[in-house]
Amino acid sequence: MDKLLEEKLFKFLMIASLSIVVGSLLIVIAVVLWNGAPSLSIEMITQTPKGGYYLGKEGGILNAIVGSLYLAFGSMILAIAISLPAALSLQNDYIGKTKSAYYIRLSMDVLWGTPSIVYGAFGFIVMLYLGMRASLLGGIIVLALLQLPIMIRSMEEVIKMVPVELKEASYSLGATRLETTFGVVVKQALPGIVTAVLLAFGRGIGDAASILFTAGYTDSLPNSIFDPVASLPLAVFFQLGTPFPEVQSRAYASALILLIIVLALSITSRYLSKKYMKNIIR
Repeated sequence: MDKLLEEKLFKFLMIASLSIVVGSLLIVIAVVLWNGAPSLSIEMITQTPKGGYYLGKEGGILNAIVGSLYLAFGSMILAIAISLPAALSLQNDYIGKTKSAYYIRLSMDVLWGTPSIVYGAFGFIVMLYLGMRASLLGGIIVLALLQLPIMIRSMEEVIKMVPVELKEASYSLGATRLETTFGVVVKQALPGIVTAVLLAFGRGIGDAASILFTAGYTDSLPNSIFDPVASLPLAVFFQLGTPFPEVQSRAYASALILLIIVLALSITSRYLSKKYMKNIIR
């Protein structure tokens, strides 16, 4: 009887937890939709802010949309170029079990939990030392640093799940270490790697604190990587800070666009993971 009560209790807790998580998501979506949908328009998506935009006049947030995509994609590419080799090295038979690898993993775990404002402050200090100004390049580098621990630790855990027998079979057929790594290990871990990349991408595109000091903000589209760049999180922040209700409603519309991008990324992640799952040998 006790076991039956225990089973019912944990089943109730599981359903309650699921309801809280899903309910919270639906409430967030509902609030953003209710407040942002009336202000969302083609002009808002296709135009940059005009004179007096933050006073309720004409214009849009094209600069923030384009800037966020530049920052997110640029940092994602840079982070992948560093994270994938690092994750593969940490799972190497000769490196992965050393004390250095242990301390690298510990450092990644600490960095994963570090507030993003700390990355922004660090990047700002380094940029001042190098004589750089706020720019797209500075924002990309800081966001890449923010995404690195997420990608490395997530990729490593996925790569760890690849059966050792597959690698041994590849070596026995005469494949080199490089051929085995990319032809077997990466191919088997690809669904998880895609999920790790899109998870980090989602955090990068939605972060405001780390790029506040490094990427700056501008109402114009960047012409080079050395120009300041706007972003959707900062657009939401600045618009909500105005006393004009019309501009505040535009902030919710900006948040709605950001939410749509993040939800699209989540759905894409699920789709790609399912698509590449067929290559996995169980």
